[in-house]
Amino acid sequence: MTTMNAVFFPGDKKVEIRQVEIPTPGQGEVLVQLKASAICRSDMSLYYGTSVFEGTKCGCTVPGHEPAGVITEVGAGVSNYKAGDRVAVYLALGCGECAHCKSGYKMFCKEFKCIGFDSHGGDAEYMVVPAENCMRLPDSMSFVTAAVSTDAVGTLYHAQKRLGISGRDYLVIFGMGPMGGAGVMIAKGLGATVIAVDMLDERLELAKELGADYTINGKTMNVQEEIARITKGLGADAAIDCSGSPYGENDALDCVRAHGRVAFIGESKETTIKPSAQLIRKQISVMGSWYFPIQEFDEITEFIVRKNLPVEKLVTHQFKLEEAETAFRMFDERKTEKAVFVWE
Repeated sequence: MTTMNAVFFPGDKKVEIRQVEIPTPGQGEVLVQLKASAICRSDMSLYYGTSVFEGTKCGCTVPGHEPAGVITEVGAGVSNYKAGDRVAVYLALGCGECAHCKSGYKMFCKEFKCIGFDSHGGDAEYMVVPAENCMRLPDSMSFVTAAVSTDAVGTLYHAQKRLGISGRDYLVIFGMGPMGGAGVMIAKGLGATVIAVDMLDERLELAKELGADYTINGKTMNVQEEIARITKGLGADAAIDCSGSPYGENDALDCVRAHGRVAFIGESKETTIKPSAQLIRKQISVMGSWYFPIQEFDEITEFIVRKNLPVEKLVTHQFKLEEAETAFRMFDERKTEKAVFVWE
């Protein structure tokens, strides 16, 4: 077989499955046969004919920045991987020489490019990637869990590590999409008491299944009063906003106690806050958190396995690649939560 199926977005919510040549790995590269590739909300920018990254040309590359599979061929100069190795793929491509690349934070490189946007991603039968972007998988980890862990689980693990979440904390998570759901699982694994906030009862039900101790429907309940009641008037120790909405971001700032910690993860272009009341007079710490350093993936997967986190519960739908048009339409219409292409 010399050709394969691959997804392309010509724009205006159109999906094409094209027959293209199976790529050949070059110097320092490997060929990965895909086994799972998760759909992310940021993929929809390409689906609409725009891109979340400046300079990315739509319709030219295969989407999919959350892939996992098996290496089938290695290029010249690759000695640390071999055919048969099970891997997930790190989405950020960098120069490899700057301080950010060497620290593992490739997404901060001035030459940053993103797999699935600037180079071919995982919504195909095969993909070529630099060997240095491969991340080994535990033998017991499924490819679906691995794919989802390359973004949602990894991002929320790194954020909570930076927040110092532990069994001492009341943690509030706003937005119970896949990111928020992953955050609930991780927080419970770290021992925190978790309060999940969303406006959809079905998402809150899933949050309970994932381990949330309390759930608050922001549409029918007073969020701040409920958090105050649960924390006996003290406020939460920490909060994470995964919604990206002005309401979630402001609620996160408002709900924490003095010296509280807040992380913003949900993407947002503009929000109005009250620095004096929300930040200064409570002396809280606020941070943005985006993805994770590549070397941390071993720690992330070890945590998933050791704590037996039910990552696949985040996945509501699995599709074959041939069903891509249906998959992206349903995802766009929010008829799915996390959706994953699978090959087995």
